[in-house]
Amino acid sequence: MKKAVFFILIATIIISGCKKESDDVVEPEIGFSKFSFEMIYNHGLEEDILPIYNDNQYSSSMPYDADITKLVASFDYVGSEVRIGEEVQYSGISEVDFSKSVTYTVIGNNGTTRDYEVVVIWFTGLPIFKITTDGGVDITSKDEYVYGNATFFGGSNYENGSGDMKIRGRGHSTWGIHPKKPYQLKFDEKTEVFGMPADKKWIFLAEHSDKTLMRNSLAFEMGYISNLDWTPQCVYSEVFINEEYNGTYNICQKVETGSDRVDIGDEGYLLEIDTPDHLDPDDIFFNSTIFTIQVKEPEISNGSAEYNYIKDHVIEFENVLYSSIFKDPNYGYRSYIDVSSVIDWYLINEIAKNVDAKDYSSMYFSHIPGEKIKMGPLWDFDLGFGNVNYADSQYPEGFWVKDHAWISRLFEDPYFVNEVKERYKFFIGNESYFLELIDEKTEYLRWAQQENDNRWDVFGNYIWPNPVVYDTHIEEVHHLKEWLVTRMRWLDDAFEAM
Repeated sequence: MKKAVFFILIATIIISGCKKESDDVVEPEIGFSKFSFEMIYNHGLEEDILPIYNDNQYSSSMPYDADITKLVASFDYVGSEVRIGEEVQYSGISEVDFSKSVTYTVIGNNGTTRDYEVVVIWFTGLPIFKITTDGGVDITSKDEYVYGNATFFGGSNYENGSGDMKIRGRGHSTWGIHPKKPYQLKFDEKTEVFGMPADKKWIFLAEHSDKTLMRNSLAFEMGYISNLDWTPQCVYSEVFINEEYNGTYNICQKVETGSDRVDIGDEGYLLEIDTPDHLDPDDIFFNSTIFTIQVKEPEISNGSAEYNYIKDHVIEFENVLYSSIFKDPNYGYRSYIDVSSVIDWYLINEIAKNVDAKDYSSMYFSHIPGEKIKMGPLWDFDLGFGNVNYADSQYPEGFWVKDHAWISRLFEDPYFVNEVKERYKFFIGNESYFLELIDEKTEYLRWAQQENDNRWDVFGNYIWPNPVVYDTHIEEVHHLKEWLVTRMRWLDDAFEAM
């Protein structure tokens, strides 16, 4: 009898255990088991694309020929359905706009959900700017515009846009020597481009001799944290002209007057210390006691009251600068120039050892009657930071811009020297920040620099006026970083010794 009870108890336990196990069957984890973009469903793909998966995110790059606004995803999943927002998605059928990141939601049979972010990088991940000229004509002149339309795609960071425009070449040596040309584009209407304030004129810097693609950008970054009133904003973009890839460009605000550019009000002047061989027949300029100075804005005529005023004022400043009272704080040069802007303009150009900033061109300054002369904005640094083989500015040691005629005279005043020394502490204190910026730009351009090289074959080849030639982008970047560190340390010692 006792044995019978024992076996009944064991049987009950086994049956109970089996029943509990069947009641606790766990539903398989919901989610995607496969996610891809197959070429049979997507025009422009030459092979199936399997995105990289990491922590509920799928990421992939798409070739330029793919239309990322109408991609069809293929997927297998565990659950009852897949949605984007409230819209049910079907594998191999549903078209989705991936110009921004997209969130898929897999819904389980019991109502639970799991989200996946899908990020599609179009081409190199940079914004894309497409220029289409009327009749597909080439852009061959710096003087005559070609008309057409521009359409640009901001990707995940910027808004898209378009507009009628005209475009022409620009630059001096960069236009005449290099096959990759710089341009000036002018929209019919003020247009916001990649988050930069709306305006008509935009500059497309080719950065052909600067294989890092970042010397101008690095100098402008220094300008953004300086005391200069305004420094041009720039955004890297992949540029296509008449559907042909033309390389990676730095699209920048043009140096011109306006409330969101060089703000000189209604009566001010924007001027450039230039070289005579850069002048066009219609340019308005005058010769000071030292320099050829072009009046960029406003539009005035030779011999007018406005022309005579600015010419006389600059010459008067120079006369005082070279007078016996030039150090006087009330009647000397300090009564004519904004010392803070002069020092920051000088230091950024000296850190870069910018070859043109000593006595050649692209040295901008502005003046509003009744106020002091201000240096800036910054411009033209593709041959800075040692990227030149025809001058001592190639080397990180030694002064360069200090020999600028105005600057060299200012250095004869102990007050100015002390101000420079004190201000330089700010810039060298940001050395690690500048190096981090270079690293960030290197990562951002990781695919762009390769496509640009595929188009123009820059790495491993001499391009005027490179002092060194490296086979890869990362080697070019390392050279830039080493040059910058050596330069800033040399300047620190040199200023300290003054």
